[in-house]
Amino acid sequence: MSDKTNDIIMNSSASRFGPESFDNPVAERLHRKQRLTAAFRLFGKFGFDEGLAGHITVRDPERLDHFWVNPMGVSFKQIKMSQLLLVNHQGEVVEGEGLLNGAAFTIHSKIHESRADINAAAHSHSVYGKSWSALGRLLDPITQDACAFYNDHVVFEDFTGVVLDLDEGDRIAQALGNNKACILQNHGLLTVADTVEAAAWWFITMERSCQAQLLAEAAGTPKLINPESAQQTADLIGSALAGWFSFQPMFNLIIAEQPDMFD
Repeated sequence: MSDKTNDIIMNSSASRFGPESFDNPVAERLHRKQRLTAAFRLFGKFGFDEGLAGHITVRDPERLDHFWVNPMGVSFKQIKMSQLLLVNHQGEVVEGEGLLNGAAFTIHSKIHESRADINAAAHSHSVYGKSWSALGRLLDPITQDACAFYNDHVVFEDFTGVVLDLDEGDRIAQALGNNKACILQNHGLLTVADTVEAAAWWFITMERSCQAQLLAEAAGTPKLINPESAQQTADLIGSALAGWFSFQPMFNLIIAEQPDMFD
């Protein structure tokens, strides 16, 4: 492991059992951009990329009406921190060079604008997520992992094509409500959180939960976890802290495998 990678891991472990706190926005901005870049590399590693589709954003810690996002046309598998774009809520690229994905702005700007508690949001056209979305159904509590979304996700039924209309961005934000995830019918998954780490983890585990339910229903009729047990499990593994913590092993793995992402 390189000294640079080790420094990143050591810095990230200062608050080993909870999200890091910072004394200045410069350090916090760097931290958020590092985690955002790592999340893209993980999405690439897991095959969540689909052409130009897909985006993850994180709010800037100082300019709260600005967020960092990936430039359109750069592979998740190759994106570097230096390529990230800083965008304001008017759709203007304030820092960075590259094209802004119109759908990324339409969806994410409205979510960040409507939910002050949300610092990060993730959306991509992953195979199992978009397959499940075509059914227009919530995930059922059929596994422990799926319980993370019990009573904490919704279905947005109003598909009208590529999301470029700001009114549709508003409707998605309204449908999301106070939940951590939204199944965009005939489209894919959307997850949100107070940290990049949790938003990325919710997407990863939701995609896998879609896969598990599709497999289970193909084989037969899944047995549902009873409501009381499902809610107890959700309270434990569906918390913001659990989402943040679950991302840590993946973060350490990807920066060890792909340290070039921070060049």
